[in-house]
Amino acid sequence: MAALKKLFERLLEIVAMVLMTLLCVIVLVGVAYRTAGAALVWYDEVASIMLAWLTYYGSALAALKRAHIGFPGFVNALPRGQRRALFVLSELFVIGFFLMVARVGWQVFEILEGDALVTLSWVPEQFAQSVIPVGAVLFVLAELLSIPDAWRAISAGPVHGEHAPTPDALAKEVLSTE
Repeated sequence: MAALKKLFERLLEIVAMVLMTLLCVIVLVGVAYRTAGAALVWYDEVASIMLAWLTYYGSALAALKRAHIGFPGFVNALPRGQRRALFVLSELFVIGFFLMVARVGWQVFEILEGDALVTLSWVPEQFAQSVIPVGAVLFVLAELLSIPDAWRAISAGPVHGEHAPTPDALAKEVLSTE
């Protein structure tokens, strides 16, 4: 499982870096053309799509690294049993939400069949919007792959009444047990 998680993390890092690089190049080219007085008609549409893609793939990477928004101080202050219950409940909510996003994203994907981008009529709108169901499924996969390490961190936290360790200390503890 650890090898699969590492491979998935590397893949998401590469995709995020490629998307960020392409977005940067597109923005710089767009700015250069506007400065020269010859704006590109496709720039705004493509740049906004690239930003959406970067957001979805980057959020999957953040989920894999457990770097998304949370309340570790609150959770770590709870007794171990409550921490575990809250962890399970939160995972069910997050995974359930993203499965719903994937389902609705697929419905949007089907509705857009035959449509094309406004400024690049040869690019199918489905291609641009495919990031919704794909990104949601990647987020769910990232959550599932990161659950074992997160469970160990939640379980290794302080017993009620003890001083709660920092997230960095918990991460070091989990990494040292692998």
